[in-house]
Amino acid sequence: MEIVAYGVQHDERPLIERAFAGRYQVRCLDLLLNRDTVPTAAGHEIVSSSVNDVLDAPTLDALAAGGTRMIAQRSTGYNNIDLDAARELGLAVARVSHYSPHSVAEFAWTLALALDRRVVPAVGRTREFDFRLDGLMGRDFHGRTAGVLGTGEIGTVFARIAHGLGMRLLGNDLVENAECRALGMEYVDTERLFAESDVISLHVPLTPQTHHLVDAAALKLMRDDALLINTGRGGLIDTTALVDALRAGRLAGVGLDVYEEEAGVFFHDHSLEVMTDDVLARLMTFRNVLVTSHQAYFTRNAVGQIIDTTVRNIDDHLAHRTSENTLTAPYA
Repeated sequence: MEIVAYGVQHDERPLIERAFAGRYQVRCLDLLLNRDTVPTAAGHEIVSSSVNDVLDAPTLDALAAGGTRMIAQRSTGYNNIDLDAARELGLAVARVSHYSPHSVAEFAWTLALALDRRVVPAVGRTREFDFRLDGLMGRDFHGRTAGVLGTGEIGTVFARIAHGLGMRLLGNDLVENAECRALGMEYVDTERLFAESDVISLHVPLTPQTHHLVDAAALKLMRDDALLINTGRGGLIDTTALVDALRAGRLAGVGLDVYEEEAGVFFHDHSLEVMTDDVLARLMTFRNVLVTSHQAYFTRNAVGQIIDTTVRNIDDHLAHRTSENTLTAPYA
């Protein structure tokens, strides 16, 4: 059986090929799976999708018509898949429910530290042999307040790092985490978290309830010198409202590893093209904003775990088994 994997990064390919070797044939494609590219899946019972594939109802309908019976998503999030349509079509869908939380949490702090200590402009200067310190003064994190929205595995690791830095911890989640409580975290409502935190980091899933969790009203509550970090999902932030806040001189820094309209932009080279996304183009002009291309998860440890779990999900599908990773299972 040949499985076709979509949205495969260059560094990811050898890990996928190694994990699948001796078990299944795999064809790795760097293109994304969507309405335009779905004909390439014809004849494949199983496809492996990436987080930026667009598996809407028409795409899923074409997959099913072409003989696909299972979608193995290589990510935790699955908001890019129309699960209702998948169920109606009898398609099995599985995800990777968890992988190394350290990868994302550490990267969130990488963005926060780089913003606070002006690392990017400092390196830009020294490459031009300008060694002045003007405008590069940061602040200690010790003694300041970290606000953690979402205290699951990733949020907990983020909180542990903040605790190690000697920070006060505020948290918000539907269910309180005992480990975070043991670190001294105080659970508060979002309004208080936004108002009192020096660093705000987003670690909640994207749902209808969390879409634009950080909107114009939330941004108004934040301190002018706060840092806002998003390594979760782009749709958690109303980017237009964020641009307005930045234009007004609000926030000391913003670190974004995700963007709500990143599909078709991230994971591609657009350096020789005109950027037609005016909001993203404007966002990139602010010197206190760092944008990275959804790479927080991209460590050898995390990607290896994601691929190993994907192989197990395929094994389970073929054996008509379900697991914590199962999203739809026609055979259950």
